[in-house]
This record gives sequence, structure tokens and C-alpha cells, in this order.
Amino acid sequence: MKRIEKVVLAYSGGLDTSVILKWIKNTYGCEVITFTADLGQNEDLSGVEKRCLATGGSKAYVEDLREEFARDFIFPMLRAGAIYEGRYLLGTSIARPLIAKRLVEIALKEGAQAIAHGATGKGNDQVRFELTAAALAPSLRCIAPWREWDMKSRTDLVNYAKEHEIPVTVTKAKPYSCDGNLLHLSFEGGELEDPWEEGGPYTHSMSVPAEEAPGEPQVIMIDFEKGDPVGLNGKALSPAKLIAELNRLGGKHGIGRMDMVENRFVGMKSRGVYETPGGTILHAARRDLESLCMDREVMHLRDSLIPRYAEMVYYGFWFSPEREVLQTLMDKAAERVTGTVRLKLYKGSAVPLGRKSPNSLYNTELATFEEDRVYDQRDAAGFIRLQGLRIRGYKRLG
Repeated sequence: MKRIEKVVLAYSGGLDTSVILKWIKNTYGCEVITFTADLGQNEDLSGVEKRCLATGGSKAYVEDLREEFARDFIFPMLRAGAIYEGRYLLGTSIARPLIAKRLVEIALKEGAQAIAHGATGKGNDQVRFELTAAALAPSLRCIAPWREWDMKSRTDLVNYAKEHEIPVTVTKAKPYSCDGNLLHLSFEGGELEDPWEEGGPYTHSMSVPAEEAPGEPQVIMIDFEKGDPVGLNGKALSPAKLIAELNRLGGKHGIGRMDMVENRFVGMKSRGVYETPGGTILHAARRDLESLCMDREVMHLRDSLIPRYAEMVYYGFWFSPEREVLQTLMDKAAERVTGTVRLKLYKGSAVPLGRKSPNSLYNTELATFEEDRVYDQRDAAGFIRLQGLRIRGYKRLG
């Protein structure tokens, strides 16, 4: 096996990845380059390069990927209507393939032999990072320190940081493991490890509690083209800016908070609290517009495939051939989803009030309860008789 001389590390500048940087350098005796992505997590990244170099890194990449994240990852997933286990909007899952893609690209550019990440051996992220690397650059090795070193706890990391004079600030004010980006913010750990315990006040960040939201509703309009949101209240916005503004509006009205126990890919159950204000609004709006302009059988076929697509994202198979094939179907199904949805934001809910589309399949003359000239109600009797043939035959045998 080729000796590792250079590694590219997914780096936040916090305790875990700072310790990992030093540990890789000491353990493998190699050069460490770091990569930090701005995915809309609302963190100050101005000091990341300085922390990297102070900890022993040789170079730091810090990149703004918000628009790419929204356009090439969130929006395709949104077109597919992807929701994992009927509830989770996949905020963390969809960010990992983009981070891993850039890790691989930088590694190839820099002539590195490996990439590294701070995911633990219990979680899903290790799979997402490494499957992406396997798809894009199978020759690269993946270093996962949590599966290699003998440190077992946060206390061990703090002690290692002190011993090696790693410049990090550690606080115990918030006991949660958090992951944030443009689409969501997640909370795990602390009291959340007991599925019966309610999440504490520090598990609200992007949104206010619904009971503290304004007492007056707010009505908004979202424009879509071919399944993608393109404008808000008549104003065209870029993908990232549109999601950010919906996060602001949704957070103000307490929309998008979700508390669930989910099934991790590695086999265990895990409890998490998620805030996805903008994504929740977009799912409600897009689904409502689809009801107007998507063919019934296309919708039912697409809906039957949503759980499978969501699993591909959650399990880390974004760059797999099956996800790419299925994405083609999802995009074809979304081609007619163009129009505008009007929604009411109020006390934790996003309720559609109206929808319109140049591709509308709604026929007032067919649907009306008043007199019409296009539908002969007597035809329904034969339709029902034919539908009942199978049932009547089955019952006779019983």
C-alpha cells in the first residue's frame, strides 16, 4: 500500500477536527491540508485558516458552496419529494456528498493519497463520505480517526488538545452535537438521548417555538419552474437566497421543527431534533402545486419511489448509478410543475391557500357540482360494474 504523504481533511476548526488534524499529522507523519465548506451554517469562518495553520496544517481551503449546494443538491432532492421515514427532510444527509466531492477534488489537485473526516463509527456520515470517495476517486484512502484511535470521549479530546497545545475553546453550556447548513439544523445528545425527554430551550435556533410565534398569519407566494422554486412574492431569487429567506420567514412563525427516532443505516435507532423551516415550506408548496399539474399515474408512480430515493440519499448513495437513473425519472415527473402557490404561515404551519399553473390539469366543467355538459353521470354505473368484476368473483369463491 502506497505511503500516505498528504491528506485532505474535512475541517470545521472545532475541538474534534482540530484534534484530528494533529493526530493525523503525528500518527501518519504526513502533511495535512484542510477543507472547510460554507454551506449556509451561519458560522464565522474567518478564523478557520489561522486555526488550521496554528494546529499544524499546511494549507486551508475555505469555500462558499451555498449556491451549488442549493442548486445541485437540495433542489434535485426537492424535485423528488424526498422524505426519509415519512418525516426527515434529509438536511445533513444531502450536505455530505457535496463536502466529500470537494474533498476528493482538492485531494486530486494537491496530489494527496487520502481524505479524512471526523465522523464516528456509529453514524451515517462515515458511509456518506466514503461511498462518495469510492464513486469519484476509488484510489484515494479514507482516514476515519474515530475508528482508529483509542480516545473514547469528549474529555479524552480535551485532554489531548491540552497536551498538544491545540488552540481550541471548549464549553459545556450546550451538550448537543449539532450540524447546520442552509437547509436545516440538527440536535443530538444531551437530554435527547432519552426518547421520552422533551428537547430543552437550546434545541431551538432557526425557529421560535410555535406558541411564541406571531398571533397574526403571514401570506406568501412561491413561484416554481419545472419543480424548482424560483421566486418569492413576485421577486426572482437565486436558489440559496430563496431558501435563506424562507428560513427567516418560517423560523419567525415556528415552522419546520421535528422530533423523531430514526433508523440509522448502521443498524441502531437514534433520536434527533431537526429544524427545517424553509424546506418545510417548500415541500408543502411544491406538493400542492403538483396536485394541480402532475398527471395522476405519474404522481402515484413517483410517490411509490420516494422512500427508495430517500434511502439512497440517507444511506450515502448520492453518486450511485441507481440514484442517477431515478433522478432522471423524478426530473421528468417534475417537468410540468410550473406555477405559483399562495400559503399562510401561522403558528408552526404552512397552509396552501391557492395555486395556479399554465400547465393546470384542473377542468372546472368536469369538477363542478353545478350543471355541466361534458360529463354524463350515467357512464359511472358501467365503470363501477367493471371495477367490481374481480370483487364479485372473489366473493363467490369464498
